Amino acid sequence: MMERHVDDARRMDDRPRDTAYVEYWLRRAGMTLLSLPDRGPILGWRPQSEELRRSLAEQAAERRLLRRTPSAVDISAMDVALGWLRLVPDDRRVLRRIVAARMLVSPTTERHLYSWRQIARLVGADHHAVQRWHAQGINHIVRGLKALEDATPGMRRAA
Repeated sequence: MMERHVDDARRMDDRPRDTAYVEYWLRRAGMTLLSLPDRGPILGWRPQSEELRRSLAEQAAERRLLRRTPSAVDISAMDVALGWLRLVPDDRRVLRRIVAARMLVSPTTERHLYSWRQIARLVGADHHAVQRWHAQGINHIVRGLKALEDATPGMRRAA
């Protein structure tokens, strides 16, 4: 399963697998994920007032107009980048959770959905520690990609 993601990653870009590369593709994946159309009802919740219902419907329509539906290429790249989260070891779940939360970027404003302080409250830590842990999580992904690259001869195209 991971081999498929490695082969797809090769098509994404031939740049070196460094922290900037990983952060760029995770950010892009987060934007793509949040750009996917949200169809269907929210089960178990119904606004009581007609005015609130209309307001929510108008906001949803406005969000759909502002958001472009991602292409198949964007969705494939998102799948690859989301697969990279598995390169953070299972015993470091908090790092994976921090990286996953920080990768969510609003497609309309292009700002992170969660600030460092919000993520710190989520995991019960200081925001400076969360920033360090995020960097550690990204480094796990970079090392994992490089290890997979070394184990897969010919993965990168010759320049």
